[in-house]
Amino acid sequence: MNTTSSASHGSDMRSPTFDVSVDNVVFGFDGEDLQVLLIRQGLPGEDMGEGRFHMAVPGDLILPEEGLDEAAARILSNLTSIQGIYLKQFFTFGAPDRVFDEKDKEWLTKIRRYPDRRVVTVGYYSLVALADYRPKPSSFASQAEWCPLNKIPTLAFDHNTIIEAGLEKLREDVVNKNIIFELLPEKFTLGQFQRLHEIILDKTLDKRNFRKNVKRMAGVIALDEKQAGVLHKPAQLYTYRQRD
Repeated sequence: MNTTSSASHGSDMRSPTFDVSVDNVVFGFDGEDLQVLLIRQGLPGEDMGEGRFHMAVPGDLILPEEGLDEAAARILSNLTSIQGIYLKQFFTFGAPDRVFDEKDKEWLTKIRRYPDRRVVTVGYYSLVALADYRPKPSSFASQAEWCPLNKIPTLAFDHNTIIEAGLEKLREDVVNKNIIFELLPEKFTLGQFQRLHEIILDKTLDKRNFRKNVKRMAGVIALDEKQAGVLHKPAQLYTYRQRD
């Protein structure tokens, strides 16, 4: 058995045999449910067959000349036509077998020049008010749509795990920061605000205490307006204005 260190071989060291990608987890809130932006893998002009390829979060390989942040924005725009949203890096996924599940082999063979290469991916997440963004599929996405968090199907590669990790990071950030307001429309009810917290934190909150705490939050402003066009008693509307 040859136990010589590979470092002693100098020019015989193998060149890298892996790719680097970016996967974007985009969360949106519609007033009732927290949703995730998904694409369906597919190629223009081809009959992909019903359910032949899996849904996925928008992701692709980075280009040699671009940085990670630049790649995250480009990939999201290329696949869903969504541009100009804040994307935050949250974790790197590098399991050796993460793209080699049997369900993904046919797709990789179609789309990748080197389908057998290991892929390390950098995860990004973003928060948007869902009503402000209408995704449109392009490139190798045959569909682009919002999917409720509690109805996420089995996704391509390890994308279910990536969404779970993104949600866990969101859970941490919501406790420490006011980023949750990125998910709300400009005008919202306290009921919507509480429901959003409960979905993210995965627990029921006491209504009276929650509202008492929200009304003490800096930047939350009660408006002289109520909901319109609802069947139930209209609730008061609030807005958030970040203070310098």
